[in-house]
Amino acid sequence: MLNRNPPPPPGQAPVAGAGGGPRRPTRQIRGPHSALTDFLASHNISANQIRQDAMARRAAALASQQDEGDGDENEDEGSTSSPLPELASTSSRRKKETKAQSEKRKKGEEKAIAKIKASKKFQRQKRMYGYDSDEDMSDEDEAARAIFEESMAPLPGQMENCELCDTRFTVTAYSRSGPDGGLLCLKCTKELDKEEGAARKKRKTAAGKQRRQLQSNLLDGIYPGAKGLVTLCVEALARNVDQAEDFGDLPAPLVDRLAAILSKKRLLNSTTFDLFLRPHNDTITVYDAAKLKSDDYIRIFQIVPKIKHLRLRNAIQFKNKVMDHLLATTVELETFSIHGANLIDDERWNNFLAKKGSHLKALKVYYTDGHFGDEQLELLPELCPGLERLKISHNQKVTDKGIAHIASLANLQHLSLELYKPTSTPPYVDILNSVGPTLRTLSLGTVSRIDDSVLEAIHENCQNLSKLRITGNEILTDKAFASLFTNWYNPPLAYIDLHKCRHIDATSPRENPDGIGLCSLGFEALMAHSGSTLKQLNIHSCRHISLESFETVFAPGKIYPELTKMNLSFCRNVNDFVVGCIFRACPNIKTLEVFGDFGVKDVRVPKGKILIGVPNAMGMQIEGTEQDEGRII
Repeated sequence: MLNRNPPPPPGQAPVAGAGGGPRRPTRQIRGPHSALTDFLASHNISANQIRQDAMARRAAALASQQDEGDGDENEDEGSTSSPLPELASTSSRRKKETKAQSEKRKKGEEKAIAKIKASKKFQRQKRMYGYDSDEDMSDEDEAARAIFEESMAPLPGQMENCELCDTRFTVTAYSRSGPDGGLLCLKCTKELDKEEGAARKKRKTAAGKQRRQLQSNLLDGIYPGAKGLVTLCVEALARNVDQAEDFGDLPAPLVDRLAAILSKKRLLNSTTFDLFLRPHNDTITVYDAAKLKSDDYIRIFQIVPKIKHLRLRNAIQFKNKVMDHLLATTVELETFSIHGANLIDDERWNNFLAKKGSHLKALKVYYTDGHFGDEQLELLPELCPGLERLKISHNQKVTDKGIAHIASLANLQHLSLELYKPTSTPPYVDILNSVGPTLRTLSLGTVSRIDDSVLEAIHENCQNLSKLRITGNEILTDKAFASLFTNWYNPPLAYIDLHKCRHIDATSPRENPDGIGLCSLGFEALMAHSGSTLKQLNIHSCRHISLESFETVFAPGKIYPELTKMNLSFCRNVNDFVVGCIFRACPNIKTLEVFGDFGVKDVRVPKGKILIGVPNAMGMQIEGTEQDEGRII
């Protein structure tokens, strides 16, 4: 049963209640704020905000009523039966009212607040929360005013004026408050929600863009930290390249970086391309020419007549028309790298080799589909005697017959072939027997049918290689790889790529009785021969390298100081322990890829290292302490 007896005055002892027991003492809560203020704050109630919202809503309603009929307003001025509608008004409403109306409104407001303060309900709340001194009178007045104004707020179903457009609408439980505390109609509510939603979406998109940019930078080898002044300037120029008129005396390396940034952002077009055409240049590199037209390529030879090195990627519009113009100029190219120009026919290629081939030192042809085949390779030894670098990638026309002519290029130092049509072993053996001693880099991509004879020819003839790539093979054996790197007179290599040299058997993929592909013996021989100078190693999908072999190669005491990048994806015996051994044995490694290695689950990554492809990683995470932390992608 509730005790409704009032509390005794301060300083008096409690008086026995009706039941004879002592009366419940009041809760005297004291502090820098009054008890009621603390109570309202604990329930997220702001008396000032409640008062402002209610005043704004009532002012809008009164203003609308006044506009609807001046006669009704005059009648209301003489009536004193219901002063409450006159008590709340916004600043705009108060500007319209007369002095008499203002006095009347204030008087009615004070009367209503005094009535609330004298009510039994308010007195019970006052006693409960300890309002017994004069210092609480200001908070008591605010609480009474807040209760009064809240009681006058329009209820669902009542009519109200929109704060923004002043339209009359029916208040609902979902009516939203406006910026100044009034209520909003449905139309204004949707517009405000749309604006706020766009702002939230913009913030979210910006945050996602920053996260993606950070991951992109990490994969590109750009680590978090303060950027140099030169980098900031180049990035600022790239962002505002549409306003640039000339690159001036910008050094060639920075121009190349700028071209790469613009190509990555798909900003290189006919307009921005003019900035790279400087008459005194001898090198032009376009990393993404997809937006350039045939006339843009023609302008290269018109504006830069002394060009020596031309590299174009995605040169879709480099057609016969452009080749004809090039043949009619005095341009003498030493390096010609063309990617995606599948609209140049064989006749134009023959004319190019006949007229410009004598000056060529490097020729790279990518993705030419049904053009540039055996006929053009046959012309190379005669028309391009000084050719030192040859690369033919993703070509559909070259066969064994055309490859055989490469053996006649006496000055060849760099050879890279990746062909769609299957090729056999003899042409590659002839090339190695002929030009193997002068080769410095050898890349044979997707050579699924060559056998161990090619590895034997490399071992016997190549003594100056720094880069070796043989990929996508299903016939080479582990013994042949071990023999290649054992007692090989070639200096230790800096770059080795043997990915997908593996045994494939759909029925028993884990069994490899014949030792097909790069396995344990070949991997140990490789690291023993080139581990001291090796910078990049890719043995992706060489899944028959044993755990014991990894532990032996990266055992304590083994150091590979130059190794910076390694790809061990889909090597099933790689686990947390192996990865930890790699980080210890390779102090300068920056990137380690372990896609598909499900034994890698919870490894400690040293600071500054990037581990890519952990199966259970979601996005990018930072682990470890300040002395031992890393990034997992």
